[in-house]
Amino acid sequence: MRARLQRIRNNEEGFTLIEVLVVIVIIGVLAAIALPSFLNQTNKATDASAKELAHTAEIAAETYATDHSGSYVGLQLSSLPQYDATIQITSGSGAWVSAITNATGSGYAITTTSANGNDSFTITRLNGFMSRTCAPATGIHGGCTNGTW
Repeated sequence: MRARLQRIRNNEEGFTLIEVLVVIVIIGVLAAIALPSFLNQTNKATDASAKELAHTAEIAAETYATDHSGSYVGLQLSSLPQYDATIQITSGSGAWVSAITNATGSGYAITTTSANGNDSFTITRLNGFMSRTCAPATGIHGGCTNGTW
């Protein structure tokens, strides 16, 4: 019996304090590398929502022009939800269309703002040409890279 207890005690294995500390340091380094990437995903998601809304508003504006003999004159924020009820024109829980400018016979500019209110995305149509701009126009901030998208 005594020999059996001696064998059990001799077979006890475990981790040393140094081994546990090395594992904790490795986990900390991996977290430090991965965490910033995950945090930036939130900005990208809110910007993607604003871009999608800009596209939806663009389609509503084109439908408006179809109903008005190809002219964008009279296109206003309040016109958009009549063509697509999902378009938000006031700040709330998500992205919203913040402005329609330069609504003329040949074009318009639609600006959307992301849910966090930090970035804005504009689709401009002028004489059949489309352009997409965004702010902030410096660096990479979510989905706005160097002022275009």
